[in-house]
Amino acid sequence: MIQRHAPQRSGKASKGRQEAEGKRVTLPRALSKLGYCSRTQAEALIAAGRVTVDGRKITDPAAWIDLDRARIAVDGVEIAAEKQLYFMLNKPRGLVTTRDDPEGRPTVYDCLKDIDARHLAPVGRLDKASEGLLLFTNDTVLAQALLDPVTHVSKIYHVQVNRIMDQELLSRMERGIIDDGELLTAIAARLLRSGDRNAWIEVELKEGRNRQIRRMLEALGIECLRLVRVSFGDIALGDLAKGAVRALTEAEILGLRRRASMEKNGRNGLKAGRNAAS
Repeated sequence: MIQRHAPQRSGKASKGRQEAEGKRVTLPRALSKLGYCSRTQAEALIAAGRVTVDGRKITDPAAWIDLDRARIAVDGVEIAAEKQLYFMLNKPRGLVTTRDDPEGRPTVYDCLKDIDARHLAPVGRLDKASEGLLLFTNDTVLAQALLDPVTHVSKIYHVQVNRIMDQELLSRMERGIIDDGELLTAIAARLLRSGDRNAWIEVELKEGRNRQIRRMLEALGIECLRLVRVSFGDIALGDLAKGAVRALTEAEILGLRRRASMEKNGRNGLKAGRNAAS
């Protein structure tokens, strides 16, 4: 059954109705959830008339379907849910986080040549000059939950700077710094070690603003020499070699799912309000 508009919700729906509505998604989202392609790619396939649902050609990307019952096909080939895959990469410096770079620069997918990465997408990004832990999955539901502004799963970075850091500078990062009209805040910033001319600090973020740490340091007149993400939620980079990839363990996957659910619904298991800063 195909529906062109989202189900209307009025009054208090019964538990059974809520569960039924929870299975309804737009056709592009269905293709994404099945791991076939991104929603943007799905919209293009639908507009081109290449997608059928229960034998009927659908050209409206706004069409809603029942994901548990609908038979979806692309170019006549029925789509089945893919096995969900989860990997971590120790991203080297100098790679861009994209599948295809119009400038022909090396990308993170160059490190995934030994695995079938056709439907794998990075969970968030690391800029070209940054290094460290980058997650990949075809589980779009978990990826979106981990990146949801409400979820705020923590990420920890080790950062080398071109000066000795005193406590006042670290405290300013925690209190927040205005840059280009945005308030940029670190959950925690602490000194790891110092040399004669530079230092390593540890910075914890629960937001994913563009170049956030680099912008905070620049606003303080500090140069970032290296930036390495060392953890994402409970997943630690550990001793994974530079440029190496490994599959996540079942325990690590479960930990990510629990972390996303816990942070989104509140630590007491009660649904939190959606008023967190994005």
